[in-house]
Amino acid sequence: MGDILFLAHRSPFPPDRGDKIRAFNLLKHLAARHRVHLVAFADDPRDLKAKKGLVPFTASRSILWRGKSRPRALVEALVQRRPASLTAFDNHAMHDVVADLLERRSIDTIYVFSGQMAQYVPAKTRARVIMDFCDMDSLKFADYAKASRGPMRWLMQREANLLFQFERRVARRVDASLFVSEAEAELFRKRTGAANVQVVENGIDTDFFDPAASFRRIDTTGKLIVFTGQMDYRPNVEAVTWFAETVLPHIRVVHPDTVFVIVGRNPTDAVTALAKQDGVRVTGEVADVRPWLDAAACVVAPLKIARGIQNKVLEAMAMARPVVASSAAAEGIDHDGTILSGDTVAEVSDAVNGLLSDAQGASAMGHKGRVRVQARYGWSARLAPLDGLMGWGAKKAPRKGRAAA
Repeated sequence: MGDILFLAHRSPFPPDRGDKIRAFNLLKHLAARHRVHLVAFADDPRDLKAKKGLVPFTASRSILWRGKSRPRALVEALVQRRPASLTAFDNHAMHDVVADLLERRSIDTIYVFSGQMAQYVPAKTRARVIMDFCDMDSLKFADYAKASRGPMRWLMQREANLLFQFERRVARRVDASLFVSEAEAELFRKRTGAANVQVVENGIDTDFFDPAASFRRIDTTGKLIVFTGQMDYRPNVEAVTWFAETVLPHIRVVHPDTVFVIVGRNPTDAVTALAKQDGVRVTGEVADVRPWLDAAACVVAPLKIARGIQNKVLEAMAMARPVVASSAAAEGIDHDGTILSGDTVAEVSDAVNGLLSDAQGASAMGHKGRVRVQARYGWSARLAPLDGLMGWGAKKAPRKGRAAA
C-alpha cells in the first residue's frame, strides 16, 4: 500500500479549536497505521511555529501561509463565478506542493479535510479519495442568507448556491464523503443523491477533559454561566450577543450574582463590548478552557446556526457540567437526554434558572453527561470506521479511480 496525502485547510497542530481537534485526531489515527504526508494552510503565525508538533505523526509536512484577504477572495469569487469559500483558499504554491508530492511519492489515498481543499485534488488520479466535508457548508451559508438583509443576503445566498453545486460535484467523484453526524449525512444524501456518504463522528479526549484531572483551578465569585469558542466566528458571536442581551437579564433577576463568561480567542469588537454590560465577562484567549468549564455552574451553547457535532458541548459534558444548548447545537449529539435544549428566551432562561436553583440536580445532570460522553464519544471508537474506508478492514470503499476537480 502506498502513502497517505492528508490535505487540511488549517494546520491540525496545535489542536486548539473544533476543526483542528478533529483534523489532529484523524491525522493521529491514520499515522498510527501508515505513512502520512501533511499539506495544510496556516492562518495563525503560531501554527507555523508549532510545526514541530506534527513530526511524530507525519512522514513530511508542508505548511503554507494563507494570507489572502476576504475582500480579495470576494472579488476573485465574483470575477471567476466561484464560491468565495474556495477562492479564499486558492493558492498557486499549494497546487505546486500537492502536484510535487503526488509525482514524487507513492500516494495510495488522498484524505481531504474540509471542502475548501477539494480543489487541490487532480481531476484524474488513481488514488483513493476520501472527502471529509465535516458539515454541509452550503446550508450554513443558506442560514446566513436567511438572517441577512440587502446585498449581504444576496452574497450569502450566492455562496450557498455555488457551494452546493461544488459539494455535489465533489461527492459524485470521490470514493466516500464523510460527515460528523447522521443528521448531516442524511441531509447531504437527500439533497445531492450521492451514493457513498458515511458518518465518522467527532470524539472527545475524556482523560484530558476530566474534572478530576490535574489543571489550575480558578477562584470565582458568583454563579458562572460559561460559553467557549472561537470568538471571531459568526455563529459564536451571534450566540453570545443574543444570550447576553436578551436571556441574561431574565436570569439575573432570579440570580443577581450570576456572571456570563465568554471564553475564547480573538473576540470581535461586538463581543468585547458585551463586557460593558453588568454580569458579563470576556476573557479573550486562555491557555486552558478546563478551569473555566470546571468553575461553571452551567455551560450554554445557544447557537442559532450550527452544523454537525459541537465540540464545545462534548467538552462541557466531559467536564461533568450541565449544558443548555439550542436545538441546532444539540441536534448532532447522541446525548440521551443528558443536556437541556431550548431556543426561545423563555426556554433558555427557564432551563438555566432551573439549574442554578438546583445545584444537586445540576451536578447529577453533569455527571450523567460525562458518563454518556465516555461511553459514546471516545476518539478510538469514533474513528474506527476509517479503517474500512482505507482498506484496512473488512469493509473497503470502492475505488473509482477519479477525484474531485
